[in-house]
This record gives sequence, structure tokens and C-alpha cells, in this order.
Amino acid sequence: MKEQNTAASPSEAPGIIVTVLKQMSQLMQDEVRLMKAEMSRNLSRAGVALAMIAVGAVLAIVGLHVLAAALVAAIAALGLSVGTAALIVGGPLIALAVGLVMLGVNRLSPAALMPDRSLRNVQRDLKTLKETTRHA
Repeated sequence: MKEQNTAASPSEAPGIIVTVLKQMSQLMQDEVRLMKAEMSRNLSRAGVALAMIAVGAVLAIVGLHVLAAALVAAIAALGLSVGTAALIVGGPLIALAVGLVMLGVNRLSPAALMPDRSLRNVQRDLKTLKETTRHA
């Protein structure tokens, strides 16, 4: 059997280089599209986080009203039953409000909005490109 020579000839080098450059260009464009899609998803999450902050703020206001009513009821009645009941309702509302605000703020952190997957892909592609050009 005769062996086939699969090595590229020097005259084919420009065509191969053009093909590689086109493929790298397409790969980078695809990575940018992926990054845009990931940022869009992260911005949607940011919208949900802002809604959580808003709900937390509303619950905090309600809790403050309940606590104020508890103080008024305690002073007016000079008894603990109405005030204690209002504190039992107002306290957990405030705790829930604080929890929601903290959760929303956490989801708005720069680290949570970073397109990690896309950045890793771009870094991997650049590393591959460097290795490929180093061996060429």
C-alpha cells in the first residue's frame, strides 16, 4: 500500500491562514452574542431583585405602621394584650422585609451580574489561539 501525504504544501498556507482567521472571527462573534444573551438574562434577574427590594420596602412600611399602632394601642389601653399582639405581627414583617432587601441587594452585586460563562469561554478561546499560533 502506498502512503498518502496529507501535509499542506507551502502554496496552500495563505488559504489555510485565511480560513483560520475567518473561523476565529466567527468564534469571537459567537462569543459576543453569547455574552449579550447572558447579560440580558442577568439584567432580567436584576429586575426581579429590584422587585424584591420594592416588596421588602413596602413590607417594612407596613411593619412600621403596625408597630406604631401597637405603641398607640399600648399607651391608649395601658394593657399589654393589644400591644403584644401588634408586636407579634409587626416584628416578623420587619424581619421579612430586611431579609428580602438583603436578598435583592445580594442579587444586584457586580459578581452576580457578571457573565462568567462567556468570559471563561473567551479566555479558553484566547488560550487555544495562543497555543495554536505558538505551534504554527
